[in-house]
Amino acid sequence: LGGCAARALAARFGTPAYIVSEQDLRDQARAFLAAFAEHAGDDYEVHFACKAFPATPVLRLMAEEGLSCDVASGGELALALSAGFAPQKIHLHGNAKSDAELRQALDAGVGDIVIDNLDELEALIALVPAGRRQRILLRVAPGISPDTHPKISTGGPNTKFGLNPADARRAIERARASDRLDLDGLHMHIGSQI
Repeated sequence: LGGCAARALAARFGTPAYIVSEQDLRDQARAFLAAFAEHAGDDYEVHFACKAFPATPVLRLMAEEGLSCDVASGGELALALSAGFAPQKIHLHGNAKSDAELRQALDAGVGDIVIDNLDELEALIALVPAGRRQRILLRVAPGISPDTHPKISTGGPNTKFGLNPADARRAIERARASDRLDLDGLHMHIGSQI
């Protein structure tokens, strides 16, 4: 593991133990960045999902490699900031963001806030200070039910994640009419590991 014998690591640290190969993580981050650079020019961001491994040293490494960070709670936002991510490279999403988490993201100056529903959109508009603008993405549930376990399907018509197409249209109109939001794009996700 990263040039170290697993038995030697177990003897030194005991088991169970979490062993992380820094070089492997750096190599994977660089490979993703290189692939996008080759095919997308300079119009892309590679995001590390904080929930995948919410450990400050891992997050610090991802920030050092130039990735952006996807956070889904105030706790994850605090971790990403303490790990050294530039606030504009942090994006807050999640289907149950509290007003306190929205304020925390605004105070930090995060890049995008991903909006999951019309109530959240209105809450954010009310929280953005006058004279300031916040970039947002609208999470749209496209009505696709993939062939996977129902517990990890997130794009179907009855999902708790994102706006249905009709609400998405209303949200787009509302966001464009607001003097406090910049609609940066749409976010879609139809299921875990898909």
